[in-house]
Amino acid sequence: MKIIKYLTSALFFASIAIGTASAEDKKKDIVDTAVSNGNFKTLAAALTAAGLVDALKGDGPFTVFAPNDEAFAKLPKETLASLLKPENKDKLVDILTYHVVSGEVPAKVAVTLKKATALNKKTINVKKKKAGLFLNKSKVIATDIKASNGVIHVIDTVLLPPANKQASSTSASSELIEVAIDKAVPLFNHGQHQACAAIYEVTAQALMSMPKGSVAEKDKVMLQRAMKMVSHSRCMTTKAWTLRKAFDAMLVANR
Repeated sequence: MKIIKYLTSALFFASIAIGTASAEDKKKDIVDTAVSNGNFKTLAAALTAAGLVDALKGDGPFTVFAPNDEAFAKLPKETLASLLKPENKDKLVDILTYHVVSGEVPAKVAVTLKKATALNKKTINVKKKKAGLFLNKSKVIATDIKASNGVIHVIDTVLLPPANKQASSTSASSELIEVAIDKAVPLFNHGQHQACAAIYEVTAQALMSMPKGSVAEKDKVMLQRAMKMVSHSRCMTTKAWTLRKAFDAMLVANR
């Protein structure tokens, strides 16, 4: 009986402690919640560089689809470094506000959506699959992290907003890359890395063959470097990721 009473008391005080911790977390806004989590260092740095910290500390409510540090690590280092430079602030703001939706959207509501409109007025495609909930090509890996001014859902890949519709010499190349990624990602996720790599290699060759002006010269140089690395590798996973990182860098540069 004493043991039962002891356990009951322990559970009672534990529940109070958990409730207190939850209440403390609830007091933190979205930015402070992300910072205290410890897995969003790059996101915090990006928000600071973009001047969005104060906005996301506002009343809201907001729903933030937050890429963790591993998600940002998928981007080429030079691309991320470039985005954090003051001269690329507008581009960074466009990318970060594409991860924020006005209003509080809990997971149980998110799974019922087909689309969502981000703060930058661009559309996020939402799809529930057997593997989980996806926003464009990014998978939601944690949900309903509560904050005082909204909710955070964690995603495994940085969302890249669709290119602006105005005429652009690079829009055709971006469209080709996006089509290739749409076809290749499901193959990669099902373990068919060779098929994924093959799609990316054909796409890379097609990009290099496009008319002058369709692919920026700096992108061609980066793509040639990636293709050279791929030609010396026998690992299909490495081939796929090397080209995918090059494609992601091109998409970011062309936003």
